[in-house]
Amino acid sequence: MKKASIMIDKHFILSEIDQRIYGSFVEHLGRCVYEGIYQPGHPAADENGLRQDVAQLIRELNVPITRYPGGNFVSGYKWEDSVGPKQERPNKIDLAWRVVESNQFGLNEFMEWTKTVNTQPMMAVNLGTRGIEAAKNIIEYTNLKKGSYYSDLRRQHGVVEPHDIKLWCLGNEMDGPWQEGHKTALEYGRLAEEAGKAMRMVDPDIETVACGSSNLDMPTFAFWEDTVLNQCYDQVDYISMHQYYGNHDGNSQQYLANSDGMDQFIREVIAICDAVKAKRRGKKNINISFDEWNVWYHSNEQDKQIEPWSQHPHQLEDVYNFEDALLVASMMITMLRHADRVKIGCLAQLVNVIAPIMTSDTGAWKQTIFYPFEMISNQGRGHVLHTQTKAPTFASRYGDSSYLDAVVIENDNEDLLTIFAVNKDLTDDLELTCDFRQYEGYLLAKHTILHHDNLKAVNTEGAPATVVPTASTSVTFENGHLSGILEKQSFHMIQLKKG
Repeated sequence: MKKASIMIDKHFILSEIDQRIYGSFVEHLGRCVYEGIYQPGHPAADENGLRQDVAQLIRELNVPITRYPGGNFVSGYKWEDSVGPKQERPNKIDLAWRVVESNQFGLNEFMEWTKTVNTQPMMAVNLGTRGIEAAKNIIEYTNLKKGSYYSDLRRQHGVVEPHDIKLWCLGNEMDGPWQEGHKTALEYGRLAEEAGKAMRMVDPDIETVACGSSNLDMPTFAFWEDTVLNQCYDQVDYISMHQYYGNHDGNSQQYLANSDGMDQFIREVIAICDAVKAKRRGKKNINISFDEWNVWYHSNEQDKQIEPWSQHPHQLEDVYNFEDALLVASMMITMLRHADRVKIGCLAQLVNVIAPIMTSDTGAWKQTIFYPFEMISNQGRGHVLHTQTKAPTFASRYGDSSYLDAVVIENDNEDLLTIFAVNKDLTDDLELTCDFRQYEGYLLAKHTILHHDNLKAVNTEGAPATVVPTASTSVTFENGHLSGILEKQSFHMIQLKKG
């Protein structure tokens, strides 16, 4: 049996966790909005058409922020079409996903939904087909109290108090040739600077996110970040990162190594941000908003059959298996290990579209990836300790990849230590040891495991509990020493609480 260990020191604190790292994403894409969070006439819908069975599952995830309305969708979006009397809202074609958008769910409906599920908005502005004027107008509509054209228009639409949205994305994936209004790094950097400046003139208290590279493999990666931030450093607080992974060749061991690619991506973006800060003699850090991340590949072939210009088709509906849940856990652990700079994260997306929650006309259920997100989001609060691991490795495209992904979180308010750990070894258990003698008086409180013998096991509406967490007794804690077994291909949450 392979041996592994986790080493921490209670005085070596990496960072407080910004709870927004556990955010998610709602885009006007497929059935995320329509037939997802919003379905008037459904037995579970309230008077506003918001599905309460779905809302309950979202509340279980404890999502502090939700990015909206895109995504690729936002680069052709005219926000004015989504407000006012519904009977007057136009049907518009969306070039990003080649569908028709009815605008029956819009900005004000989204803000009503955020209250229902206890989340805060992360609003994106269109810097693809639009620009500074539209960005200025939407923040006037959402954040000013009254006395101006757009603030009074909001009041005419029945929303008396301002929405007071404080977190804004300056466009989406503007480095991508697939994007409406795709720009060079210099073009986008200048536009982000001027749009951010105008928006701050309306509300000086907002935070803004500049578009970074759409993934690590983009040919313009690094040049893009450096050029963009050199232009708009003074007007932005975060730069975005996006990354999706898929097991395209069927090699599960290599697939699980992708969290190392995510780690590499984060480290390289941090280096660029700090280089720009140094060049500009800057005083602030540009932090990271990892506002699109997930597994995405299962639905690629079926999406090719979708009839163009339909409304909310079954699009990007990945059915996630157990190995996807393991990678999602490792990706979340990776972001937490960089919590000093990764302050915002958005699992893309929330319902139906590459999502932890699926719906039909007869119900809603939890996909496999729901569980690691729910466990880490709810229990991963406090501060991250510098977590060192020692474990066997395997060769991957990223070099030597460890079989063990782990992070330790201390919650002072609850006298609680939480270990999140993934054993990525598909053939052997890991014998784990950890020394926690600095935490005198702590006891083993809980050990939860997510495990299945079949990496391809899935949860469906008919069998929603195929892959679920269970209690485990495979570790012990005596005299400050934790030891035990992490089963092959498994995710663990181990908690120690002061007695």
